[in-house]
Amino acid sequence: MLRVDIPERKEWKALADELGFHFHTIDGAPYWKEDAYYQFTLEQVEQDIEAPTEALHEMCMELVDKVCHSNVLMQRLAIPEFMWDTIHNSWKTGQPHLYGRMDFAYSGNGPAKLLELNYDTPTSLYEAGFFQWVWLEQAIEQGILPRQADQYNSIQERLINAMAHLGDRLERRTLYFSCVKGSNEERATVSYLQDIALQAGLNTPFIYTDDIGLQPGATHFVDLDNQPITAIFKLYPWEEMADDAFGQQLPLLNTHWFEPPWKAILSNKGILPLLWEHFEGHPNLLPAFFENANSPPLPAGWVRKPFFSREGSNIELITPSGQREAVDGPYTDSPWIRQAYHPMPRFGDNHALVGSWVVGDRACGMGIREDMGRITKDTSCFIPHAIV
Repeated sequence: MLRVDIPERKEWKALADELGFHFHTIDGAPYWKEDAYYQFTLEQVEQDIEAPTEALHEMCMELVDKVCHSNVLMQRLAIPEFMWDTIHNSWKTGQPHLYGRMDFAYSGNGPAKLLELNYDTPTSLYEAGFFQWVWLEQAIEQGILPRQADQYNSIQERLINAMAHLGDRLERRTLYFSCVKGSNEERATVSYLQDIALQAGLNTPFIYTDDIGLQPGATHFVDLDNQPITAIFKLYPWEEMADDAFGQQLPLLNTHWFEPPWKAILSNKGILPLLWEHFEGHPNLLPAFFENANSPPLPAGWVRKPFFSREGSNIELITPSGQREAVDGPYTDSPWIRQAYHPMPRFGDNHALVGSWVVGDRACGMGIREDMGRITKDTSCFIPHAIV
C-alpha cells in the first residue's frame, strides 16, 4: 500500500460541479483530493480486503440472528423494547438490505483490523462508487496513471442489480427516497441512489424525512399529498427514528423501510464487543468490551466509543505511548464500548482509513479517507485508489 503523488486532472472541479458533486470542497477546505492516490496490488485487495470483508459480513449476519432471538442481547445493545418485535420480524421475514461499509486499519502488511461497521446510513457512497471511477478512467486517458491500472470497484453495478431485485418486491416498483433537510452531502448521496434506482427501473419519488406524515386511521406513513408510502429508503439512523415523536408508530404501520429495522443491530457499536465475544481471536477483529459503571479510566492502548456515534463524534483514544485524542459531539447519553487501539498507517501527516463496501451481501469496492488526526471525522478527505 503506497501513497503516490500525482498531478490533478484538468478542470476536475468544474466536472465535479457538473456531475452533482457539490461537496468536493467543504467550508473552503478540500474534501475530495486527487493530488495523490493510494496504490494496492491485486493480491492485497483480494486477500486482505475483499475476502475478510465477506467473512466478517457472514459473522455479522450470524450475530443478527442471535440478537433477533434474544431479548437479553437486544437489551445489551440499548435497543428500545417497543422496537424488538419489529426488528425480529424484519429479520424473520427476510426483509432485504442494500449496503454497508466496514472501516479497516490496513497498511498493506498483516491482516486488516475492523474498527467499526457503518451498516445503516453509510455515506461516501457517491465518491467511492462513481466519482473515483470517473477519476480512474480520466487519469488513464490523461496519462496520469499507467494504462494497466485498475480499481477495486463494482459498487455501482452491484447497486443497480440490488435495486432491480428490490423493485420486483415493491408495490408498483415504487421506492421513496428520503434524507433530512440541510445536508448537501446526504442529499447528494440520496440523489445518487435515486439515479441508481431509476436505472434499475424503479419509480423514485423524494420526500424530506422532516415532511413524512401521519394520518389518522392510515395503515402507512404518508407523503405531502397524504398518499401512502409503502416503501422508502431513508438516510436517517434507526436509533434517532425510534427516539423521534413518530417513533412509537413505526411498529404499528406497514411502511417498509430501507435499510430494514434489523440493521439497527449493526449500526450500533455494541456489535463490536459482541463480535469479539462470539469470535474471539479472529485475525480481523480487535478486542472490544462493554463499558460499565465499574470500568476504570481509559488506559493507554484503548479507544472509547459511544454506542450511537457517527463521523468520529465523541470518540476518545489513548495510544500505547500515552498520546490522547478526542472528538467532541452530541452523543453523550448512550452506553459506551472500549476497543483495543490499532494504528492506521501514516503517510506524511495523514492517517489512512480503508472503507470496504458490501452490496447485496457481497464485498464490491472500497474508498480511502485520510486525516491528520487518528480519528476519522466528517471533514476527513477522500482520496482515490488504484490497483497497479
